[in-house]
Amino acid sequence: MIPAQAWLLAHVLASAASGTSAEDLAASLTALIAVVVVRAAASHGSQVTALRAAAAIKERLRRQLLRRAVELGPVWLSGQRSGELTTLAVGGLDALDPYFASYLPQLLLAVAVPMTVLVTISAADWISGLIVAVTLPVIPVFGMLIGQRTKARAERNWQQLALLSGHFTDVVRGLTTLKIFGRARAQEQIIGRVTEEYRVSVMSTLRVAFLSALVLELAASVATALVAVEVGLRLLYGHLGYPTALFVLLLTPEAFLPLRDAAARFHASAGGLAAADRAFEILDAEPAAGGGTGRTWTSPVPDLRSAAIRLDGVSVAYPGRQPVLLGADLTISPGERVTLVGSNGAGKSTIVNLLLKFIVPSDGQVFAGDTDLATIAPEGWRAQVGWLPQSPAFFPWSVRDNIALGQPDAPLAQVERAAELAGAAEFIAELPDGYDTVLDERALRLSAGQRHKLALARVFVKDAPLVLLDEPGAHLDQVSASELEAAIERLAADRTLILVTHHVSGFGGAGRLLVIQGGRVSEVRRELAAAT
Repeated sequence: MIPAQAWLLAHVLASAASGTSAEDLAASLTALIAVVVVRAAASHGSQVTALRAAAAIKERLRRQLLRRAVELGPVWLSGQRSGELTTLAVGGLDALDPYFASYLPQLLLAVAVPMTVLVTISAADWISGLIVAVTLPVIPVFGMLIGQRTKARAERNWQQLALLSGHFTDVVRGLTTLKIFGRARAQEQIIGRVTEEYRVSVMSTLRVAFLSALVLELAASVATALVAVEVGLRLLYGHLGYPTALFVLLLTPEAFLPLRDAAARFHASAGGLAAADRAFEILDAEPAAGGGTGRTWTSPVPDLRSAAIRLDGVSVAYPGRQPVLLGADLTISPGERVTLVGSNGAGKSTIVNLLLKFIVPSDGQVFAGDTDLATIAPEGWRAQVGWLPQSPAFFPWSVRDNIALGQPDAPLAQVERAAELAGAAEFIAELPDGYDTVLDERALRLSAGQRHKLALARVFVKDAPLVLLDEPGAHLDQVSASELEAAIERLAADRTLILVTHHVSGFGGAGRLLVIQGGRVSEVRRELAAAT
């Protein structure tokens, strides 16, 4: 539509200047208006399509990012800053809108439009076409040189924003502790300093963007002026017709406009590209040694009600640390109760993570029956595993939905029965809306004992044949710990139960007692362990 619009406009103006009546120009004016309408509609359709595509791409990228984080597992996640990941998944990817909805379409126009205009001008006046062909590459060359500098600054801006977001999130989470120890003011000063650094970095990037726009505008103006001067001189001496001269002058700026717009929109999209680089780093990340899950899942999931669990010479080494397990051997029979005891860092949680398929052995194998755990799909395996961590996670959902986390379709009667078995039914009944009460963030209005009971109710609802309990009595008072232990005794019936604890005198008064020390797993008598 661009050459058509320029030709019709030049024809109308030249005809009007030569005295042609309005009636004779009616057809040309109608055609001009139609071209303008079609061009506007095409522009609008392009923007709508680009915005929809950008929204679809962001949704897809967020899903892939979350899926990859799940695949990499909690071990990888523990080495990341949650504030940075949150900023990346929300605001960071939202910054891709200018790239997909604006820059990429403009980049295509920056190739198609100048070439079309150049061919059209050359066909009308080869001298003007030659000048445009010589001056046209100046803008993309300048744009690339300036764009490289802008990209580097945008990456620095993103790093500053990620640092600020991560630090701010950590401060908010630990605000109570900071207030108690009188360190809130110091953190306020740190946030102020990082914010100021971010402000300076952003303003520096904007300064480059504004200066680059001036340079590109100047280059385009000079090139257009050269065409205008040579066209004006040839028109003055009668070497060029008025309609042709007017057509060339109207069309020449259109050759440079898409290139200038593409450069300007690149600056607007640079922040999103920096965030996307970080997103692709996560998508391309490989699990560290001991920190990932297998990807070749060819074996069916064995029934853990009849299949024994066996660790055969298992070693696990985390990056930058000494090996936690060294050739550990362990067999757990179906329905057996096992208590794992060891000091901090001895490897208790590592065994739990192995059985949850959060990590894989650096050496050795884990078997369920005769099946290597590495060949079993994580989703199918975890469907048979119940887990009670030290600090259970809760979500701003109803009590019922939080309990039915592992079985979302569980009927209310099943949820109530699980709460009763876990000892949580009494305090749930006292909540404002009972099982429909919506918990606050992390269920902080509940006591630690109440949160543990809700988490234990989840395990009852899931009714998994293998149950893993990681320090269930940690941070609980004696009464809450006794109530929780009674609930665990009910849970242990007809299930394989593995309990992790620091103290022999704590939970786990029955079953085998295993001590982890020096990367090895050994069985001891409870009487001997209590005495030592």
